[in-house]
Amino acid sequence: MIPKIALDTFSFATPLYLWLLALPAALLVLWVWQLAARRRDATRLRRARLLPVRERFSTFGDLGFWLCALIAASLCIVALAGPRARIAAVRNASTDIVILQDGSASMYVKDVAPDRWRRSVRFLRAFAGALSWKGDRVALALFAHLCSPQVRLTKDPNALFFFLDHLSERSPFRLEDIPTWDTNIEEGIRWGLRIVEKDQELFGESGNPRAFLVITDGQAWSGSVASALATARARHIPVYIVGVGTTSGGMIPQPQTPTAQSFEPVHSVLDRASLIQLAQAGGGEYFEIGRGSDRDVAFSIIGRLRKRSDQAKVVESFDDLYWRFLLAAGVMLCVGTLMLRTRTELGWQLAGAVAVVLLMATML
Repeated sequence: MIPKIALDTFSFATPLYLWLLALPAALLVLWVWQLAARRRDATRLRRARLLPVRERFSTFGDLGFWLCALIAASLCIVALAGPRARIAAVRNASTDIVILQDGSASMYVKDVAPDRWRRSVRFLRAFAGALSWKGDRVALALFAHLCSPQVRLTKDPNALFFFLDHLSERSPFRLEDIPTWDTNIEEGIRWGLRIVEKDQELFGESGNPRAFLVITDGQAWSGSVASALATARARHIPVYIVGVGTTSGGMIPQPQTPTAQSFEPVHSVLDRASLIQLAQAGGGEYFEIGRGSDRDVAFSIIGRLRKRSDQAKVVESFDDLYWRFLLAAGVMLCVGTLMLRTRTELGWQLAGAVAVVLLMATML
């Protein structure tokens, strides 16, 4: 949609520069005097010369270029004064996405290269890159037996990528810790709800539809998980599940401790059936890393989320308008150039254009 400018809010950041408009105004008076003189000369020539056909004179002649130049100079002065106004644009509502990343021991399994954890982080990078970040907000929390929030709901992609950079190699939950050996999606969803509630407490209702994105290799169905999913659905927050791993699975690495022999070897597989059940109970859908490129899967998820936020809303912002005046000045100069006829004048225009391009190149 084309943004609408509220003219009643139009103002200038540095109105002092507007006094410079006195110069093009004075030159405009001189231009009008020259135009009147041109018209008088044309009328006198028509009366004094007898020709077999009626002689025609252009209305402005070379004065047309100088009129465009004066208008362009005036527009540049207005742009220098820093015009600004409130702009209202109609766009689709964005989405608040809480990413819940599994960090339990099974994420160390290497049935997908290089392992489930690093494969998940690579997918999260693709997912973050697929977002427009125009009003979308993303939060990140990690969970095993307990949950560890990392990023609150934010519009800043750098905050998310910062944590992804520091979490890219391994899960912060160590294999040597007993709680790491438990996947507790219920705890992750509960903390996801707390992130949403805390955001509302601090910043009020955002108006964006919300969704949970759970990335995990599976968890057995239980009544506690069903209760957490029911709570999320009651809050109108669907739960989308992204599975990582394979159905053939692999062995969870043994922790590097003197008591490692106390840990029995565990074979972990992607529990696709339970994840599909979780997604259905949570009012979302199931996706799987590896079924297509990461970007395709990410765009599929974002497309589902966009369908939930198809209501339009008006977004207002106080914006600078100087570039619009500079663009209009450039257009006026181009129009004036079309009115030139002699090669000398066109040569000077070309030299001026080259000088401007070179000046801009040196400034970059």
